[in-house]
Amino acid sequence: MGRHNQSERRLVTRIEDNADDLMGPVLPAHLYVHVPFCSSKCAYCDFASESGASDETVSAVFQGIRSQLRRWSEPGPGGVVETIYVGGGTPSLYPKEVAGILEQARRLFTVRDGAEVTVEANPDSLTRDAVGILSEAGASRVSVGVQSFDDGVLRVLGRRHDAAAAASACRTVLEAGLELSIDLICGVPGQGMTSWAETLARAASSGARHVSVYPLSLEDGTPLQVAVDTGLVSQPDADEAADMMLLAEETLGRAGLMRYEVASYATDREHESRHNTAYWTRCSYIGVGPGAHGMLDAATARVLGLVGPSDEDTARVRYSNSRDIEDWLLGRGDQSEMLTSDEVVREDVMLGMRLVRGVAWSTVQSAGLTEVLESLAADGLVELVSDGVSRPGPNWRTTQRGWLLGNRVFSRIWNGA
Repeated sequence: MGRHNQSERRLVTRIEDNADDLMGPVLPAHLYVHVPFCSSKCAYCDFASESGASDETVSAVFQGIRSQLRRWSEPGPGGVVETIYVGGGTPSLYPKEVAGILEQARRLFTVRDGAEVTVEANPDSLTRDAVGILSEAGASRVSVGVQSFDDGVLRVLGRRHDAAAAASACRTVLEAGLELSIDLICGVPGQGMTSWAETLARAASSGARHVSVYPLSLEDGTPLQVAVDTGLVSQPDADEAADMMLLAEETLGRAGLMRYEVASYATDREHESRHNTAYWTRCSYIGVGPGAHGMLDAATARVLGLVGPSDEDTARVRYSNSRDIEDWLLGRGDQSEMLTSDEVVREDVMLGMRLVRGVAWSTVQSAGLTEVLESLAADGLVELVSDGVSRPGPNWRTTQRGWLLGNRVFSRIWNGA
């Protein structure tokens, strides 16, 4: 046996010995599970994932996830789970293992009837059998990483599937009676408006009740970023990407998919992502698995021992599990960030401005950010609107320009300037 395999076997045997370092006692209403494995890394991907993992490593990680879930459930008081989201990586590569995680979650926790249970999938691994296994385990929704219906664009992105496989995967989800969400990427070098318009048209007619549209972000160290830097691939055009975002809003809107968040479209409120909305509306959530993130209120964090007596100013804790699988299995490398009350209110306004409906005037006033929003309004980035219903006042929301320049808006709110 090689040294690498010996190390992996040691990790398997040490998971339970280190389980106490991976867990906590109180469960918020929203649960994220990260499966950090892919069949191959896409050219643009900087997510916490790896390809080529051995069966032993995969088994070790799923065992570690189960250990975390058990310990989150033990002391209580628990609560009711409203949403579960299994992301990655490519969870659809391991439908039986993911099904086991979902079934365990239902055994350990009180999962609300009708809870939103989403599993991410890539078209090349989303077989009819895989969808059936996930459906039987309680998945209600599948988020398919289509990215494009143009084979040339898919090759630039380093995707393993083609457009035909993407369309087939979408049909498979719908035929199983599950909700379909589609992810798309725009602003890809060489994509062009004609290609993007065709992708949008196919997404709009796919039967998906939810679509996410993300402009390409070049991340340091990724193959696509290296190809751009060396001139093998043209530099993405930010102005063209903005035009593509506008075309997405127009095309999807005509098909009844209305934008409700920076990058998210749904046919109605019922089909908006409840899990993702929890992130933007100051709900606590836990993240399980290597590379997963979580957010806890101060009371829960104190029970977990993440906040000590000297941290009396802490009002919220954000944490991230180590991205390194070996470190995560051994309880090393996790990080946490303590937020004060002032930082929490700024964060709440910042995240709330991701939503099309924006943030209540009264919330902005309470956070002491009225002057900041007025300054952003003077720059044409936000506006104060009334729907005739909101009380005690209207909402602050981004303008179209502010939506396209969202990072500028969010940065100024966070910095309070």
